[in-house]
Amino acid sequence: MTQLSDAALDHLRAAVAPAPPALPERYELVGELGRGGMGVVYQVRDRVLHREAALKVMHDALPDRARERLEREANVLAMLEHPGLVPVHDLGTLPDGLPYYVMKLVRGDTLADRLAQGMARGDALRVFCRVCDTVAFAHARGVVHRDLTPRNVMLGTFGDVLVLDWGVAKVGGAEPEPPAIAGVRGGTGEGAVIGTPGFMAPEQHGAARDVDGRSDVFALGRILAEITGEATGPLRSIVARATAADPEARYPDATALSRDVSAFLDRLPVTAHRESIWERVARHAGRHRLALSLIVVYLLVRAVIVLAFRR
Repeated sequence: MTQLSDAALDHLRAAVAPAPPALPERYELVGELGRGGMGVVYQVRDRVLHREAALKVMHDALPDRARERLEREANVLAMLEHPGLVPVHDLGTLPDGLPYYVMKLVRGDTLADRLAQGMARGDALRVFCRVCDTVAFAHARGVVHRDLTPRNVMLGTFGDVLVLDWGVAKVGGAEPEPPAIAGVRGGTGEGAVIGTPGFMAPEQHGAARDVDGRSDVFALGRILAEITGEATGPLRSIVARATAADPEARYPDATALSRDVSAFLDRLPVTAHRESIWERVARHAGRHRLALSLIVVYLLVRAVIVLAFRR
């Protein structure tokens, strides 16, 4: 079998890749950042504000109604101004008629990438709490994400934690929504299945109008399960409550879930877990480890002194 060199492979990829779109005069194309089911994200330079940015444009092969998904995502992000969300700078239509929007350029890794690289559990749990805070902010303004996964969480190079991919978000209780889009995960039509397998709440397999903030709580619980693995004790109880099949049995909101995870990190009782006497002793011992260590050292030193005098 003939082996192709890396240079030859790169040449072939460039030959078969779609040509980049003609951009508005304001933006200079720098390179491609990534591709998804709905569109392509390019790195561009804003000639007016003299800064780098990310421009997301819809695939030209998608039906016209797909533009509603991209414009919806841009409008949701513009409506939700929060440190955990990527700010939108511009929304428009390219010369060839395709919709696009421009957002802040974020460099970093997804939470899924960091977990695969062996991210420390404590660090991941603190990131998780920040994700919960962003989701809670969106819920307070009537927006349900509906597709939370570790791949939709970006960890920036300067410590920022961003929740991405709001293209299938449910805003308020308005129905009907844009119909399902062929070739795109999910779809937003009435009765369409929206979300990512493994992170979707049971009610997301039914009518979209049955989905509320507790569906995002379920997805957050599945993300927590990815972080904790085969956890036992309080963490296992937190995951179990967040991912309960019955929405009424879950945490009422993302804030309550975050509060329990924060309590675990601070070695405090969590509402989802009924701890045994031994777990309580171990928790207090861990929380007061320094004080206990000093007491032990003091007792050992005193014992040595007493033995020395007895001799």
